[in-house]
Formats: sequence, C-alpha cells, structure tokens
Amino acid sequence: MKYIILQGDGMADYPLDVLGGKTPLEAAKTIHMDWLARRGVFGLAHVIPEGFPPGSDVGNMSIMGYDPAIYHTGRSPLEAASMGVALGAKDIAFRCNLVTLGSSAGDTIMEDFTSGHISTEEAKEIIHDIGRALGRDGIEFFAGVSYRHLMVWRDGKEKMATTPPHDITDRKISSYVPSGDGADRLLRLMEASQAILADHPVNKKRQLEGQRRATSIWLWGQGRAPALPPLTTRFGIKGGVISAVDIIHGLGVYAGLERIDVPGITGFLDTNYRGKGEYGIASLEKNDFVFIHVEATDEAGHMGDVEKKIQALEDFDEKVVGTVLNGMAHRKDWRVLLMPDHPTSIALKTHVSEPVPFVLYSPQEPRNNGTVGYNEKDAAQTGVVARQAFKLMEALIEGRQTWTEI
Repeated sequence: MKYIILQGDGMADYPLDVLGGKTPLEAAKTIHMDWLARRGVFGLAHVIPEGFPPGSDVGNMSIMGYDPAIYHTGRSPLEAASMGVALGAKDIAFRCNLVTLGSSAGDTIMEDFTSGHISTEEAKEIIHDIGRALGRDGIEFFAGVSYRHLMVWRDGKEKMATTPPHDITDRKISSYVPSGDGADRLLRLMEASQAILADHPVNKKRQLEGQRRATSIWLWGQGRAPALPPLTTRFGIKGGVISAVDIIHGLGVYAGLERIDVPGITGFLDTNYRGKGEYGIASLEKNDFVFIHVEATDEAGHMGDVEKKIQALEDFDEKVVGTVLNGMAHRKDWRVLLMPDHPTSIALKTHVSEPVPFVLYSPQEPRNNGTVGYNEKDAAQTGVVARQAFKLMEALIEGRQTWTEI
C-alpha cells in the first residue's frame, strides 16, 4: 500500500466581500480537489489544539500524526534539524527572519517579514556577515532559504515571549518585540543587526534595483530539541518529504523520513509545483509514503493578496494534486490525505485556528458525496469532524473509512 499526504499550506480562509462572500477555496477552480472531496471521507479537522498558536509547526506536527500537546517544543528546533544543526540539551534554537522595518507616523512598523522575498544567495551573504559580527558568547547564526534563517543560543534561555513577524505586517513593532527573561539579549542582537545592514552591499544593490532592503533580523519561535518517535517505527513504513521550507524537512528528520530534493522549488508562487507531484510519484517506486508540501498558498495569504492566493490554489490543484492523481490512476493500492495545516486569513494576513477541510480517499473504498466542492462550507455540512487531527495519520495508514468523528 502507498500513502500520500498533500498539504497546501494555509489554503483555508474566511469568506471575503471581494469574492461575493466566498472563500478563496470556493472561488478557485479546483477540479482535482473537488473530485477527491466527492469520493472520499470529507469533513473538517481541528488541526490546532486549544491553547496552541496556529503555527505551521503545530499544524504540520498534527498532520504527521504527532499530538502537539505531547511533542511540541517550538518551531525552530525543527528547522535546525532540517539544516543539520545539532542541538544540545540546553541549546535553544530561534527562527531568524530577515525583515524590512518601515516608518509610519513616527513609529517603526513591520513593513515586510520577507525583505521582498530576498534571494537565498543574497541572504546567505548577509547572514554570514551578521554571524561574523555578532556570533560570540554562545550565539551562532546559520543561513537558510530566502528570508528564513536560524540562530542558536548555546546554553540559552527560552521562556521569553516572541512574536512571528508575519503576524504583525504593517503594525508597530514596539508591542511585539521580545520580552521576558533573556529578551534583552535578543533585543541587543536585533538592534546590532540594523547597524550592520544599514550599509550592507547587498542592500545597496537591492535598493538600486528597486527592491526592498533587509533592515533587521527578527528572532522568534524558540525551543529545545523535541523527541519524536519515528513514523518508520510507529507504522513500519519508509518514505520522504518534499518541501521548500526547513520546518517541514525538520519534521521529516525527526519522523525518520528522507528529504526528496526537487529542482526549482522556492516556497513562493514561482515554485516548481509539477515537479513536486512528479518527484512524489517517482519516490513511491521505492517508498511507502510521501508528504508533499506547498508553501505558496500560505505566502499569498500573508500578503493579503486574494488574486495570488487563488492562483496558488489553482496551481496546487492542477500541478500537484492533478499530477499525483494522474500518476496513481493505474493503481488501486494507495490512499491520500489532502488538507492544509491551518487557515491563513487574507483579511488578517496571518494564521488563524479554525478547523480546516480534509479528505481521506482510497480508490478501494470510493464514496459518493454528491456535488460538494473542496471548501470550508461544504466540509462543514458533511457532519464529519476530526477533533484530534493527529489521528488522521492513523486513519490514513489503517484505511479507516467508516468513522464520523475522531
């Protein structure tokens, strides 16, 4: 048996006036996801447990079958695992964004949490220089992809409050900077980075080209290394992960899954969608399981751009979901789970905690759900509810198709 998870990050959303009261999923043309919704177990999944922030770390941990209440320690340790950065028992990993800070009415605001989606090559040069200047006394910096990087505080502190920069676009940062025990160290690092970046050659070049400059680092998402039982042990399967972002690959490392590299994947709307589907299908020739993740749908939500979100949804549907369905059409021995990790609200430009539509489909046990489409409204009307989304992984592997609630 072959098992597939298709995760369109942040696909779900709220109804929007500009779409006549529809959500982007209702407005988009998603014939392949609709096909699955009509033939599989279709309903709503509570991916974010009560009391947890609606982050991709929590949501994807649930989707991969881990109860966040037991296993979640923070976002950044997962990214560290993806980057091959070893954490000792007392080491704390932090996500380190390159951001663009702006000014409005005399206040400093979060203008862009991506620094204009700075290229990986440009960002690597910046992080190298920041690390050379600020990396001492237990502080280390590691370059990642685009604006997403890592800082490790060896034998550090973790109880301070930090805020994801994508939650505060266009807001004053004064209410969201790190606070609490150890926050003074983070604030000094952030402020020192601003002086380094003010005249950095990469920023001078970007300014001449009319692109946004990276004006500061932003530290958040801290945590210690978790202890996750590998999926390979739990379910006796082997498989891989396809994604452009470190957090998914980090989960894969802890889950015992291989990293499947696909050329041309970016984590944005210009990613190689079709390649993800093709490489996913090819991986099943030797593996039992593949987790295919697309970030573009989430990025468009953070931008507050409804047209880009609909474009990303339609590209995900046609080039990833469609490619997978076509590639598996000659087989019967497979199951697929389709869902996002959380909604990403166009109106709010951030993640929210509401339940999300999911489908569990097996060609061996097709259902007839009428003319429903893959969207939030139709999912709610089925009456099928997964209140503990981390159990969906068990349902996928075990082939459970008869339950109405878990």
